[in-house]
Amino acid sequence: MGLFSKNSKPSQQAYAVVTGAGSGIGQSFALELGKRGGTVVCADINLAAAEKTVALLAEHGAKAYAVACDVGQAEQVAALAEQAEQLMQHPVTLVINNAGVGLGGKFDELSLEDWQWVTHVNLWGVIHGCHYFVPKFKKLGHGAIINVASAAGYTAAPEMTAYNVTKSGVLALSETLFAELKKSDIKVNVLCPTLVPTNIIKNGRIPSRYSGLADHALMNFAMTTSEAVAKLTLNRLDKGKLYTIPQLDAKLFWLMKRVSPNLYTKFLGFSYSFFK
Repeated sequence: MGLFSKNSKPSQQAYAVVTGAGSGIGQSFALELGKRGGTVVCADINLAAAEKTVALLAEHGAKAYAVACDVGQAEQVAALAEQAEQLMQHPVTLVINNAGVGLGGKFDELSLEDWQWVTHVNLWGVIHGCHYFVPKFKKLGHGAIINVASAAGYTAAPEMTAYNVTKSGVLALSETLFAELKKSDIKVNVLCPTLVPTNIIKNGRIPSRYSGLADHALMNFAMTTSEAVAKLTLNRLDKGKLYTIPQLDAKLFWLMKRVSPNLYTKFLGFSYSFFK
């Protein structure tokens, strides 16, 4: 056991760092942690957005701090890890690697710059977050990690190649860390939603031909809210669960892929060919 006592429910009275906390699921995580008595460092590439989240937390009496951070830059995440401890005057006990961007398009439409952009945030951002916080948790004697992936990490939907690859990487990283860090009393949860109403589509690199479809899908098939997703994920983290798959469609895809991966892939290819 480290110098600071362990909370058996890491979402309660947490000293947390949330990336991408300026909006969407990240903001919902920050607000929910505040309700659970936590102190939160809200990190975002957009400092003004992070400050708005801090203001919302302050309205509810929660302590919070805003920090500008590009999670794809290793040195900025390293600085975030040190600054968070200084701001909260306490070791970080929970990190939520949430920052992410959207990218769509056929494989041959994507440039290498597109690949670098989405990998910079979605994959390297999570790697950096784990890299700089895991050693601190080991020194503390406990800790918790939530990595925000996506159902895209296992559904392999067409015309989302680069995005799928980054989220698959986050899923694999989380599964590996769950096993590797268990003996160090560090809990790991990976969130794999389908569509949740956030700004990821609006702020991503999505071909214009998909914009109307994306809006329609969010309105009719999201089936949840970012607030509900944050609550569920934190509750599952407290129970020591690895996976959070919040929606029915995400669960169905998960089941299909595991029961019969060959049949699922054939079905996916047939469906894509038919509807194109």
